[in-house]
Amino acid sequence: MSTIQTLRGGDAVSALYSRINWRLLPLLIACYMFAYLDRVNVGFAKLQMQSDLGFSDAAYGVGAGIFFIGYVLFEIPSNLMLPKIGARLTFSRILVLWGITSACMLFVHNVPAFYAMRFMLGVFEAGFAPGMIYYLSNWYGPKRMARAIALVFVAGPLGGVVGGPLSAWLISSLSGVGGLAGWQWMFLVEGLPCLALGALVWFKLANRPADARWLTQDEKRLVEAEVGGHGNASHRIESFAEIAKNPRIYVLALAYFCIIFPIYAISFWLPTLVKEQGVSDTLRLGWYVAIPYVAAAVAMYAAGRRSDRVGERRYHSALPALGAAVLLTLTPYASGNLAATLTLLTLATACMWMAYTVFWAIPSETISGPAAAGGIALINTIGLSGGFWGPAVFGWVKSATGSTHGGLLVMACMAALSCVLILANKHRGAAAETRTA
Repeated sequence: MSTIQTLRGGDAVSALYSRINWRLLPLLIACYMFAYLDRVNVGFAKLQMQSDLGFSDAAYGVGAGIFFIGYVLFEIPSNLMLPKIGARLTFSRILVLWGITSACMLFVHNVPAFYAMRFMLGVFEAGFAPGMIYYLSNWYGPKRMARAIALVFVAGPLGGVVGGPLSAWLISSLSGVGGLAGWQWMFLVEGLPCLALGALVWFKLANRPADARWLTQDEKRLVEAEVGGHGNASHRIESFAEIAKNPRIYVLALAYFCIIFPIYAISFWLPTLVKEQGVSDTLRLGWYVAIPYVAAAVAMYAAGRRSDRVGERRYHSALPALGAAVLLTLTPYASGNLAATLTLLTLATACMWMAYTVFWAIPSETISGPAAAGGIALINTIGLSGGFWGPAVFGWVKSATGSTHGGLLVMACMAALSCVLILANKHRGAAAETRTA
């Protein structure tokens, strides 16, 4: 029996992937946590920044969301370059440039500067999330992919768990220190760690299994065999032009848009929604805002683990989105009751992040080959524009009506639509596969 055959034993494979998990995932989790934190910490800055600089709710909503315009414009070029220059250089460049830009948010003094800095933050972070999905698809086969995505992307809610109390503490405790407002200190302190992470990625991350010095040749071949499982359910695509003609890509992209729309509307407006329930103390508000993200982190991992175990993606993504739609519809009726509002927002946030996590296991089973990074980027580029429209529409509705209720109902409609689109994106061979199973 050869070494590679011996390695295929379940215990040996599990041990190998345990090593891979510890080598890759903690660093990627830390990077994505700061990515999410530096996107949404403007929601806490708003509590002080808006009054200091005289921003309207509509101006804040547009500025919060304009990050995604810069992001989507440079998303596809960044990911088309990734297979050529490698993940190590790509991720290091992204981390350093967005860290500098996030820290420089402290210099914002008017609405045009706010828009410009948020736009540039999006430009410099472009390609990071889909780049990580493509990177993970080079290491994890279909039986492990959803869990790997869940473990990395759980850093988004963790960014909320850490970022809520941290941002509130920085804004409250450092206000006036060195002549800077608390929100200015928040941007500086939460932006600079990305420079250190960029250096760590450069020195520690292997571009692909074949480049990992800590794997033996037999282990590298085993990983390649595991990853090759994507090809069993995927259509191997050699060129980006072929991807651009695939209608399933656009259905997935629209579904993702409808998931991202409420996720980022909640992320940017959650401090405001909780504050409206009578919470005036900033530190207390920070702890309350962390609660939905704790629930989301647990729910994401559970959804990814179960999806991998049963080998099903569509319903594991669509049904939580439908649950979020129901919960968001009920939230306006709980207005004035902090416990009820926070409970509904917590459950809705958890459901949307569950839908988001399992969703990203679908593209890797739909497309494979050299153009996969571009396909993932195309889905993310179209879909992530929901990150602009969600906060912006919420801000416009609030400015027009003086209430957050209309914005919550719009989010509910988008979540429901995402459920329909995900279920509509049924693989042509699925029925046949079910009959032959």
